[in-house]
Amino acid sequence: MIFSRRRYVVIETDRMTLRLPKSADHRAWAQLRHESAVFLQAWEPSWAQDHLSKKAFSNRVYAAARSVDTGIGLPLLLIRRADRQCLGAITLDNIQRGPAQTGTLGYWIGEPFARQGYMREAVSAVVHHAFTDLDLSRIQAGCLPENKASRGLLEKCGFKYEGVAQSYLQIAGRWRTHVLYANLRHDRRGRTEAG
Repeated sequence: MIFSRRRYVVIETDRMTLRLPKSADHRAWAQLRHESAVFLQAWEPSWAQDHLSKKAFSNRVYAAARSVDTGIGLPLLLIRRADRQCLGAITLDNIQRGPAQTGTLGYWIGEPFARQGYMREAVSAVVHHAFTDLDLSRIQAGCLPENKASRGLLEKCGFKYEGVAQSYLQIAGRWRTHVLYANLRHDRRGRTEAG
């Protein structure tokens, strides 16, 4: 019963427990998203009208469990162990098996917890888990060119700049070009940076 075991994926870091969301997380998650809305919305797809609702969160919990059960994703909340505070989330999504052995990384952190090393800790742990436990070979990530914090985070975590994707995602209601990064399990490339 490998699928039922996967649902309980937990990744421990120095300061956090990374785990799947559960219904009881709704209040803390919604409050953090609400308080950080202006900080987050410049970098994210437009929020649905019911984005912070309990029903939408229940759907998110169900989808998270299903994506782990089917092996296509690993959506995790960042929970600080010291006080069980929800800090943000990280998702390894679009997992492809076979010759690709790849996944796409996405993440967000609440404004009060930004630039304190939490996301670097989470990205490093998830990438390690992806390479060692999930046997992936490549992790991709994209961000807006002007998002210097995200670009710096990816580079500090071993991701290398690979190029630009025109009209990659709709962010804040319009199609936006993204810069693309990748981290390879057996990377022999030297340091690469955007020009």
